Amino acid sequence: MTSLKDIAARFPTLDADLMRSRLARPAAGARVIIDTDTANEIDDQYALAWALLSPERVNVIGVTAVPFSFQHHKEGLIKSVEILQNGGPQNDVEEKFMGGLGGWAQRIVDAGRTGHDVKFVTPEQGVELSYQEILTIYDKCGVASEGKVFRGSPAYLSDYDTPIESDSTRFIIEQARNRADGPVYILAMGALTNIASALLLAPDIIDNIVVIWTASFPSYAPFCNEPSLNLVQDRLASRLLFECGVPHVYLPGYHVGAQLSISHPEMEQFVKPKGAIGAYLWHLYTNNPLHEMFAITQPETKTWVIWDIINVAWLFDEKYVSMHMTTSPALNEKLYWETDPSRHLMAEAYDLDRDAIFEDLFETLSRAPGL
Repeated sequence: MTSLKDIAARFPTLDADLMRSRLARPAAGARVIIDTDTANEIDDQYALAWALLSPERVNVIGVTAVPFSFQHHKEGLIKSVEILQNGGPQNDVEEKFMGGLGGWAQRIVDAGRTGHDVKFVTPEQGVELSYQEILTIYDKCGVASEGKVFRGSPAYLSDYDTPIESDSTRFIIEQARNRADGPVYILAMGALTNIASALLLAPDIIDNIVVIWTASFPSYAPFCNEPSLNLVQDRLASRLLFECGVPHVYLPGYHVGAQLSISHPEMEQFVKPKGAIGAYLWHLYTNNPLHEMFAITQPETKTWVIWDIINVAWLFDEKYVSMHMTTSPALNEKLYWETDPSRHLMAEAYDLDRDAIFEDLFETLSRAPGL
């Protein structure tokens, strides 16, 4: 099996000037692919709608469906619920096994359920659900989807020698090799399987794509990145992104994107009345699939983070997301960052203007069909 270090050596090294130009925000009308696990929860739908309803600012040339699954939590959740049902952690081993699942497991117990009652889709099911949800968002926005939506990988990478070909990887490679129209900006809102597979299949595209990805902790944080769903589902793909030298705009979820929470009253006043797409986003907010999965009660009293709109916000206005230039960390096998100032450049977010971002989104929804 080829190592990550050996794989990374296959990619051309970009000079610093080209890297800096790629990491800058593009002008309006840049070619954009949105790579999204749209059916995973509800945030991708907001981001996709915002982009589709803004043709004067962004040229969405395609949307690629990403696999998703919470199956990596299944064994731990079932065990954690059993531990709590038997009186709670009795020793350090059980406490460590529960890890970050304690709150979730306790809510399952409080609801009178077991870990076996939680439904976990497979990655193959997840990518198909996302594909169909992307089509729904196109329809609700009144935008034609023909030739624009592509199925992605039905599984995650098993090793670096076996990239997964799909309609999505072929589309990414085709567009990236069309150099006459400038670079392709990929707004990555899920696991990186499609993008990593495209890079492994065609290392030559590295100089004509920019990956804008949201996930996990800032590169300077001393924490394990395992809590990040986008990062942990496909660990090999996540590690490749930081190692191969592709231009990469990193938008940490914790605790930058996490500021993008919205409340029930805001949704009802500013989103619900905005045509078919507004009504659908309201439906998603009030029928959030993760409320059922995570046994969340009284959702009307709680906010929800619309994480993935940070990608679109970065693209639309430099004042929305505060950035700094740094060097790409290495993501080790235990999913901790290892920093090295001699590595290639990376742009990273450290803050955002939550109110300005949502105000722009609300105003854009006001242009939705049916109003």
